[in-house]
Formats: sequence, C-alpha cells, structure tokens
Amino acid sequence: MMRKSTFILALVLLLGATGIWINMKSAGLDREASVGLRHSKEAPLINYQAPAFELKSIDGTQTYRVGGKRDKPVFINFWASWCGPCKLEAPDLVKIYAKYQNQLDMYAVNVTSTDNRKDAQSFVDEYGLINPILMDLDGSVFAAYNGMAFPTNLLIDKSGTIRKLYIGLRPASQIEADIEELLKEK
Repeated sequence: MMRKSTFILALVLLLGATGIWINMKSAGLDREASVGLRHSKEAPLINYQAPAFELKSIDGTQTYRVGGKRDKPVFINFWASWCGPCKLEAPDLVKIYAKYQNQLDMYAVNVTSTDNRKDAQSFVDEYGLINPILMDLDGSVFAAYNGMAFPTNLLIDKSGTIRKLYIGLRPASQIEADIEELLKEK
C-alpha cells in the first residue's frame, strides 16, 4: 500500500512538472530567460523588446540609452563591486569589448543602490574597464530587468530585442560565440 501511494505521488509530481515545463517552453520561458516568470512585451525575456532606460556615465558627463532600434547590438552587464563573480568575469569582458567595440556597444551598469560610487570607481580602475560605465543609482533599471543576481548580462540586437540573457557567471567563450552568431545576422 505504501509503495503504491508513493508511486502515485511521484507520478503526479512528474506529470505536474512536465506540464509546467511544456507551458514555459511554449511561452518562450526557457531556462536562460525565466526571470520572475513574467510574460509581457516589456519583460526581460529572450525574443522580446528590452525595457528602455536612460542612465548617466560614472563621471556624469554622458547619457546612454537602451530601448528600440540602434546602430549596433548592445551587451549590458549589471554588476556590483562587491560581487565575486563580477570580479572573475571583468577581465574577460575587457577583452571582449576590446575585440568587438566597433561592432557592439557594451554598457557596464553598476547597480549603485547595492553598492557605492567610490567602490564602483575603484573596481573600474582595478580591472581597467574601458567600456561605458553607467550608474543605476536607485536600482530602478535593474528592477525593470527583474534583476535577481550579479552578474546579469544581456545581449540585445539592433532592433532592441533581447537575444541572450545570462544570470550568473558564463564562460567568455560562450558569450563570444553568441556575439559572433548575432553579428553574422543581417
């Protein structure tokens, strides 16, 4: 009797999990894109428009915009100076930007609401970041992207559509392969 009820419970759980998985796949919420399980035109999901934002550079002299059509694809990196994985990926991102800066915009968005300007500047100096560093002072942009972890990286095409969403550290080779694939498209 005990084995039969255990078997039935396991079967019900398996069928339920399979149903959820099928619904997520059909809605476009695969593992890389499942952030908060929201499904709307503005949610940060693969094949949907990236939420628009405008942020100032770390020195306050320039304003950068994301949202809608643009001349080049853009790679967005949400980070904080205290984040261990952010420190690990920083040297790779410097190399990626140096290699693709003529074909790809790369914005490193410091989520300053979880950090501070002084530590962010020290991080930029220590790792030699040369791409634009943007300051999300109140964390509203990170929140608009349903940010849950650092680093969070997105690859957005020229039409403003999110093509890749990486939560947590990813190998540089994977990021480069995804950039190469995107750049081959016309």
